Amino acid sequence: MTRNELLERLAAARLYAILDAAYSDPARWPDLAAKIIRGGAGVIQVRAKKASASQVLEWAQSIRNITRENKVPLIINDHPGIVRICDADGCHVGQDDLPLEQVRALIGPEKVAGKSTHSLEQALAAREDGADYIGFGPIFATPTKPDYAPIGAEIIRAMSGQISVPAFCIGGIKKENVAQLKELGAQRVVIVSGLLQAGDPESYARDVLERLK
Repeated sequence: MTRNELLERLAAARLYAILDAAYSDPARWPDLAAKIIRGGAGVIQVRAKKASASQVLEWAQSIRNITRENKVPLIINDHPGIVRICDADGCHVGQDDLPLEQVRALIGPEKVAGKSTHSLEQALAAREDGADYIGFGPIFATPTKPDYAPIGAEIIRAMSGQISVPAFCIGGIKKENVAQLKELGAQRVVIVSGLLQAGDPESYARDVLERLK
């Protein structure tokens, strides 16, 4: 996909799914990715905090054809150096990772870059630094980010009116609390464990999107 197509896909996405090695066996990812995409996920990220870049590359390549055939952006967490090798669509970094300018130099001009933010100030700064989208949270307490205190759902109201790039709420989000976030102005969510541990990931994804309508 071209950069413009990727930006359009990000803007249209409502459910951002993360395949996280802490919650699921990467050997299952091709099957999981296919089911989650059929359920309506608009973005897929590969995340494995304790794995080497070569392992992440292997796992990303295992699902690349699935995401490409369905025109779903594939994002690599933390490893911008492998984005072009596996022809992923972009990279996502945190506050303590490489600056976006350096990330872009590694991934190339046609790819997209996202950034995790944990306050309204960080969200505004990421937008100014040129992030194509942001993750905003953790909204609720989550074992995925034990060192970050939840910022609370109410802050979504303030964020929604000030951030011009797609903002995906993240952190402790399950299908059961999606409706609450929607009432506060959330348009997009990231879900990790809820999807990966669901008995029927495809139906789970559909339920999430239904509650975001």
